[in-house]
Amino acid sequence: MTLQLPAPLWLIGAGKMGCAMAAGWLEDGLDPGLVQVQDPNPSDDAKILFEKFGVAITPEIKAGSAAPSIVVLAVKPQIMDKVLPALKSMIGADSVLLSIAAGRTISSLSNFFEPTAAIVRSMPNTPAAIGRGMTVCVANNHVVETQKDLCTDLLNAVGEVAWVDDEDEMDAVTALSGSGPAYIFLLAEAMTAAGVEAGLDEELAIQLARATISGAGELLHHSDVDATQLRVNVTSPGGTTAAALNVLMAEPGMKDLLSRAIKAAAKRSKELAS
Repeated sequence: MTLQLPAPLWLIGAGKMGCAMAAGWLEDGLDPGLVQVQDPNPSDDAKILFEKFGVAITPEIKAGSAAPSIVVLAVKPQIMDKVLPALKSMIGADSVLLSIAAGRTISSLSNFFEPTAAIVRSMPNTPAAIGRGMTVCVANNHVVETQKDLCTDLLNAVGEVAWVDDEDEMDAVTALSGSGPAYIFLLAEAMTAAGVEAGLDEELAIQLARATISGAGELLHHSDVDATQLRVNVTSPGGTTAAALNVLMAEPGMKDLLSRAIKAAAKRSKELAS
């Protein structure tokens, strides 16, 4: 379905995540004439992407531009405070602000805008770059259903979308899905190293780990049953898989390790937000 907007979209920041999202929108048919991109120092990759669709990247949003339907804040959290003040007088009463900046709370963003500003905080993850991202959103009380639908449509262009009602859940979201791809990459590293230690050539071990993890992920993605049942389905009693799982599921095992890791990440997310 072609993305439709009632008014322009402003993308503030043309970094990797901002470009990944924009590529999804434009490839889904969003009118390039409705897109304005602000970034004073865009990368060569960003320039190539937006030139492909005929979208200019400017150091700042043009004065007198029509008020946007949505402003996507895709700059690094540490420079957000330098960017936001200039936007206050340029957005309209019907504009919604969609932030993908990790650790920036709705309260910290609302300080730069009118008290009635509609703000959505979201947490995407890096698979958005290939259209397989997972984004979780939370909105303040000024966001109406049509604005939530608009945010959902835009984020669906780069993967799946879920909403929560309580912003406090975003720390756990960040720890599980925001940081989660790194855990999977670490698993690939560990499986590769274990394969080499077991006698495999390193290149073959890399190939096996990569294909196994991506293939298992696709199987989980397309399956109607949950991960627990899939694990049971591939585990023959007394077989090789069972022998390995007896080690991984022993106490303390993988579940305990991941639980502690996610708690640590959630704690750090709270610290960064404060």
